[in-house]
Amino acid sequence: VIFGRDHDLRDLREHEIAALGIGRKFQTPTVFANLTVHENLQLSCRRKSKGVVATLLADSPADERERIFQTLERIGLAGRHAEPAGALSHGEKQWLELGMAIVQDSRLLLVDEPVAGMTDEETEKTGELLEAVARDRAVLVIEHDMEFVRRIARKVTVLHEGRVLCEGTVD
Repeated sequence: VIFGRDHDLRDLREHEIAALGIGRKFQTPTVFANLTVHENLQLSCRRKSKGVVATLLADSPADERERIFQTLERIGLAGRHAEPAGALSHGEKQWLELGMAIVQDSRLLLVDEPVAGMTDEETEKTGELLEAVARDRAVLVIEHDMEFVRRIARKVTVLHEGRVLCEGTVD
């Protein structure tokens, strides 16, 4: 699997793949429940030193603080930035994890089942968020909710047992 012009991803570790500009969001939200919403985003920012304690105790550079603030606004959690992530609803945890991928400034964002277990209102907001994110980076969504796919997809690839069955518009 080649990313960009010359990066073979098969032999790389997860952190090396992330360093190339590939971010991901899992089906089940993976957030640090005991840290605040802001701290979750802060830990996700790209830094040379990735130690948890060092990251949380150090002053964030101005551009990082601005990126976190903009992301909090974008994901709709600015008013909850100081709350523990564990206190968020399922949908809000999904948005926080999307935010964690956004602040990494990835060129490609891989998103697995982003609306699983969400209400209709949360699903609508997630679609709007993914469409906004897709304006400035590539987003690949794996989703079985075809109504949601119909709403957000520009190009659809249908796979069966790892092989492409068809590709094109939703229609």
